[in-house]
Amino acid sequence: MELFDAPQRASRWCEKHRAEGQRIGMVPTMGALHEGHLRLVERAASENDLCIASIFVNPLQFNERSDYDAYPRDLERDAKLLGRHGCDMAFTGALVDFFPGHDEPAGIELLDPGPFAEGLEGEYRPGHFAGVRTIVERLFLTCRPDRAYFGEKDFQQTLVVRDLAGILGFPEVVVCPTVREPGGLAMSSRNRRLSEAQRIEATAIYRALDAARAAWRAGERNRGALRAIMHRVLAGSALQVEYVDVRDPRHWSDDDPSRDVQQGQALIAARCGAVRLIDNMRLDA
Repeated sequence: MELFDAPQRASRWCEKHRAEGQRIGMVPTMGALHEGHLRLVERAASENDLCIASIFVNPLQFNERSDYDAYPRDLERDAKLLGRHGCDMAFTGALVDFFPGHDEPAGIELLDPGPFAEGLEGEYRPGHFAGVRTIVERLFLTCRPDRAYFGEKDFQQTLVVRDLAGILGFPEVVVCPTVREPGGLAMSSRNRRLSEAQRIEATAIYRALDAARAAWRAGERNRGALRAIMHRVLAGSALQVEYVDVRDPRHWSDDDPSRDVQQGQALIAARCGAVRLIDNMRLDA
């Protein structure tokens, strides 16, 4: 696997292989890779001629400087894992490499995050999706992949990215199922910061989502009722809940709890100690 320390070198590599007619699948990451990332890499490698990955902890999408500083970084480990799982090229870089003339976030013009940034993560993390959309556009324009692979765990993010790709006209955005630990906890780089006791406590998020899915299968369609079911499960835990919701992805801005929905995505954000966790589950799958 080739590893580049600047996006400009990655761009030239991709341009060369596109000119040869090869299709490129891309997995954007912030490093600290886990099994969920590696599943994305394996799928990208299997569905394209070449698989590439970016490794960049994007300061534009962090609301809290302490969270950015605490984000785990181990480029050597990540590169070895990518190579073992079928990645052909990975690249990293400093902020100034992606945004020439800016070695700090201040002064970088952020993109409008679009309609799917409304509510939930958009409310609790102001500016987060503007930062995500800004760096993802830069990554797409750098590499011009045919397909880009994202995990469903960050469900609202996948909607924001698909909206961006629709405007750019590329790439095809492939959303892959959430990979979970044995107790149901969604795999995340943040899980490294949980103690063993906290990992057990955090499984209440999965149990709440699963309870909503069971109610859906039993015929419940009312958003308010489904939210109440999840709240009851979470109330028995020590988690600090930020939001619990059920939304129809086709009508994202509709947050009326009295409405019934025919497609439902249950979404939860909660803090377990100092660690913020998010998860979701498709109810009508």
